[in-house]
Amino acid sequence: MNREIWPNRPPTPIEDARAAELRRILNHYGHAYYALDKPEVLDAEYDRLFRELQELEQSFPDLRMPDSPTQRIGGALLEGFKPVRHRVPMLSIKTVTDTQASGAISFDQEVKKKLWNTSHQPAEEAVGESEEIEYVAELKFDGLAMSLRYEDGVLVQAATRGDGEIGEDVTENARKISEIPLRLMADYPEVLEVRGEVYIRHDSLEAINAKQRALGLPELVNPRNTAAGTIRQLDSSIVGQRRLSFFAYSVAEVPTLSDGRAMFDTHWDALTALRRWGFVVCSHAKRLTGASQLVMFHEEVDRIRHTFPYDIDGVVYKVNKFEFQRRLRFRAREPNWAVAHKFAPEEQPALVMDIDIQVGRTGKLTPVARLRPVKVGGVTVSNVTAHNDDEALCKDIRVGDTVIVRRAGDVIPEIVRVDIEKRPVDVGAPFETYVLLSGRCPICDSAVVREEGEVDYRCTGGLFCGAQRKEAILHYAQRRALDIEKVGEKLVEQLIDRGLVKVASDLYRLGLRSRADSRGLTIEQLSAELTDDEMREMAIQSLTALDRMGDLSAQNVLDAIERSKDTTLPRFLFGLGIRHVGEATAKELARHFGTLERIIGASVKDLLEVSDIGPTVAQSIYTFFAQAHNRDVIKELRKCGVSWPKSEPAPVVSKPLTGKTLVITGTLPSLSRDEARDLIEAAGGKVAGSVSKKTSFVVAGTEAGSKLDRALELGVAVLDETGLRGLLDGSA
Repeated sequence: MNREIWPNRPPTPIEDARAAELRRILNHYGHAYYALDKPEVLDAEYDRLFRELQELEQSFPDLRMPDSPTQRIGGALLEGFKPVRHRVPMLSIKTVTDTQASGAISFDQEVKKKLWNTSHQPAEEAVGESEEIEYVAELKFDGLAMSLRYEDGVLVQAATRGDGEIGEDVTENARKISEIPLRLMADYPEVLEVRGEVYIRHDSLEAINAKQRALGLPELVNPRNTAAGTIRQLDSSIVGQRRLSFFAYSVAEVPTLSDGRAMFDTHWDALTALRRWGFVVCSHAKRLTGASQLVMFHEEVDRIRHTFPYDIDGVVYKVNKFEFQRRLRFRAREPNWAVAHKFAPEEQPALVMDIDIQVGRTGKLTPVARLRPVKVGGVTVSNVTAHNDDEALCKDIRVGDTVIVRRAGDVIPEIVRVDIEKRPVDVGAPFETYVLLSGRCPICDSAVVREEGEVDYRCTGGLFCGAQRKEAILHYAQRRALDIEKVGEKLVEQLIDRGLVKVASDLYRLGLRSRADSRGLTIEQLSAELTDDEMREMAIQSLTALDRMGDLSAQNVLDAIERSKDTTLPRFLFGLGIRHVGEATAKELARHFGTLERIIGASVKDLLEVSDIGPTVAQSIYTFFAQAHNRDVIKELRKCGVSWPKSEPAPVVSKPLTGKTLVITGTLPSLSRDEARDLIEAAGGKVAGSVSKKTSFVVAGTEAGSKLDRALELGVAVLDETGLRGLLDGSA
């Protein structure tokens, strides 16, 4: 059938009806093939009807509808992904890391206890402590979550999870996934939002890798990352080529009938409806009763999971009745009525080829074992990080050893143990010979320290160490330190990548370092040749050469940097990033010593005289200032004009919250977190990030989370904003 394009003629009613009929038939055949795995026609017949619809749509573009199966092929280059605010947040599910039967048993006990405690309304179904609860158990797919919105049965929007509140609009890419219906089938509601998982099958991943090998490109080894990366491709045709798959597993909101009643009362009924509407729902989902059946399901799936054509990393248990889900509610943005139960990780032997030391962004030194590549849980592992050198020493890992590797939680690779029986005679030296025997950082040669009671070694060159450069400068520029408003993560990355900034003082002389290096001069020598106006012009030229930085933006950045020169001693101390020195400790140091010079010259004994500073913090401060390069960076900052009002040591004055530690959780009616913190510290108190037995008060607002639960568990006094103000003014 060959048709000409008639740009000036609309389709006839017969052609319109034929296109609608072809869409209906082809969507039906597609559902039978992909969702039911029961093909109803030969491929040749499907292709004939498909080509007929294509030709109709080509002749009359107005016939091309969003639910047309022709929209699954081809692709458009997308400009980017628009943000989508989820009407119902896509919350995460709590993960049970206990891979034994007790993981399921404890979840069941918690559910029954909570339901028994909430069975107090006459209209509610009473639940006894010994009553068995009905659940739906499903597989935990190793992919990425997706939300699909349908209006009048047609797919109108697909969005990624994002941060749970806001995701990305990937509708065009979702249309290329054959298992996502473009139009729903049978008795669908007017509006429906479906949640599910996009994943990639093993055979699809192998087909991709066959092409990668043919092109001399590296293979893709992580199915989850491949699926996530594919769904975010700006060229939607790539999604169709890579053959992603989709399982539906829930509805965001239960649809209502014309009389206002819920369309169904249980999660199992929702899954049944999803199948009826044309979605693929995993056939391994089961209705189960009580903990014993959950345990059996977990054990059975773990036993056969290697036979599945896709990756899973556990199972999910959900309370079946929606009424029970409502009563169980949420905790810390996780539902109390569902949990993910992980499997014990897979283990494989691997040969240790080399060992070296990695310096993290916060100065932590970590041993890394370089392995002969081995596949563990479907992922190729070649580098394994030991979390601390004590662990590595305890395992006595040496070059030449065979070690047992597993993926912790099926995600992070780790070394379980050394297979001593396979150790060769000429095995390498003990691991400890690789671990800090010189006592120096391998990146910047700063002193390495290990604080009492800690397992980690750390580089003390925070202001100077190349590995910590980005973190140090971002910390220095943050709002509660030097408050350089326009200097954020993306700008700092570019400044470092272009060689414009190596230490914090380079912010105040942008462009000088790279220009001086190119001329073989020191920064001081070059700056002596230039006027202030010439240096500012050089800084503007350096900034405008960066991505998304025009003249006005460059001027604003330089103005913000200039304003930061006028600061306070506590802000400057906090901005230096000394380990254990937070805002409260910085204020105490400034109050006690009065000047930076006195702090730099203080001994450990002197530092211990400061309120709330113990041996660990005192040693950290002393070690930081004992490093010559740290003192040099501070001198450079002072030369650049960073200054603060002079002051003398302040006399000790008792305040309402002196000696008290408070924790803030939730949203307060009229105070932001920062405002509440400032008021507490001004009253002599300290603000901590977690609740312990040493906490004096917890200040709780709306949507308070686990910190409030912890306070109640420990018997810590809980205040609202009114109670806090009472403490501050002494009326409480």
